[in-house]
Amino acid sequence: MSDITPVTLLTGYLGSGKTTLLNQLLLSPALKDTAVLINEYGETAIDHLLVRQVSGNIQVLANGCVCCSVAGELVSALRDLHFKRANKEVPYFSRVIIETTGLADPAPIMHTLIEMPLVAARYQLSGVVSTVDATHGAAQLDVHREAVKQAAVADRIVLTKVDLATADDIAHLTDRLKRLNPGAQLIESIMGNADAESLLNTGLYQPKQKTVEAKNWLKAEAYRQLRPAKILPQLSAMSTTRMTANRPRHDERINAFCVRYDAPIVWDSLINALEMMQSIRASQLLRIKGIVNVAGEARPRVLHVVEHTIYPVTNLAAWPDADNATRLVFIVHDLDEAFIL
Repeated sequence: MSDITPVTLLTGYLGSGKTTLLNQLLLSPALKDTAVLINEYGETAIDHLLVRQVSGNIQVLANGCVCCSVAGELVSALRDLHFKRANKEVPYFSRVIIETTGLADPAPIMHTLIEMPLVAARYQLSGVVSTVDATHGAAQLDVHREAVKQAAVADRIVLTKVDLATADDIAHLTDRLKRLNPGAQLIESIMGNADAESLLNTGLYQPKQKTVEAKNWLKAEAYRQLRPAKILPQLSAMSTTRMTANRPRHDERINAFCVRYDAPIVWDSLINALEMMQSIRASQLLRIKGIVNVAGEARPRVLHVVEHTIYPVTNLAAWPDADNATRLVFIVHDLDEAFIL
């Protein structure tokens, strides 16, 4: 695991304060061993931080952070950073932040980190941080599916511009985001101020401690708990199940819950069921995270699914707590829990 570099996605809708947050993060000493992939240098004010230019699209900042303009080709940017680090052409970095565009769906980038062998051999998704505008976020969630998806798949949600919003607006938006994504930690921010460590240490693997934090990553207790009688759906039920009501707001079409199985699960049966779900509902499976009690094994496995991609399995050294039940967290679009039950 030490040879794999964790990657954090920084996403958020247009005007939500993502670039302001990134500008502030670039000032933090916590990013001294971080490579940051940004969309355009023109939007991210780094001139006053610049120490030297490594190549046309890679620059080194005063705090040691490596800044790279992606210019639409993520795989090439990650490959170049890896080889420049190996050749000592840039300062050593132990993690990467990728800034997405305001209209971006985070899922394709998440897929790239696992489906492209050149990338998957060197990098691993650590977590997703999404910015939401406290003043305009509610309206954006109403009408823009991208804004909803960015918040729905996040591990951390940064509520920006809270100084410009009323207390009632903040409370209503916070409640809405907690219903949309119960497991995400909400962090309030003014002018991009936020603790860098709390934003970056979101993933399953904690590089500094060299440990796996499955419980904090999963946060199963934050979700509505379901205890189905059998392992995942039958194909006939899955093919006809939709959300039970016509819901005009995009965030109302997101459903988040945790499925628990007390008895051990046959691993192949679980994977077969997931692949069946993916075959007909992949685009609606925004994210599945889980810790699995595998039949015949003393140690649990960690499961991570985004749409059509099942990530490589992580075997834990031990259970993170006294609860040895399988817990699968589902965040889905236009589906209700009937497809599980």
